[in-house]
Amino acid sequence: MSETSEDDNEISFRVKFLGRVEVLRPDGLQILDEAAQKIRTADKYSPEKAAKRSKVHLFLSLSGIDILENKTKFLLYTCPLSTVSFCAVLPSSSKVFGFVARHPAADMHHCYLFQSKKFSHVLVSVIGDAFRASKKEESIMGGRDLIVEALRHKNKMLQRENAELKRRLAGQPD
Repeated sequence: MSETSEDDNEISFRVKFLGRVEVLRPDGLQILDEAAQKIRTADKYSPEKAAKRSKVHLFLSLSGIDILENKTKFLLYTCPLSTVSFCAVLPSSSKVFGFVARHPAADMHHCYLFQSKKFSHVLVSVIGDAFRASKKEESIMGGRDLIVEALRHKNKMLQRENAELKRRLAGQPD
């Protein structure tokens, strides 16, 4: 799911990138729903449907969120945390999550949508923690909170996965 870098200042997650859509407001679950609808509608008529839904690395640090193409490591988008105004899991699909960020140079907002089979809620929580930690960092330089919290989430998820695998193994004859 995630890895920390050598200096523990960023976390990366591999997820499926569904797309980026310009939105009218900076926050709200309705904005996420509308963005998902726009992407679904565009996909129906787009010959590049498969290309849009590519795997990406989502790099999260106290300075921002970077979205890199998985194979080439080409930087697709970068969003400073100070521009992020909303992050949530899509109510109609627990595998889909997204965040809204203000464009750094223009007066507009974009919604970035992703899919993760198991970790959408964790990723939203970690992005929220990063946002809060970055605000703390600005005032008191408390940057380790993000890493500790992310590792706690990762540990919890791995423990659940381990327990599930043990149950499967126990139920299978040799």
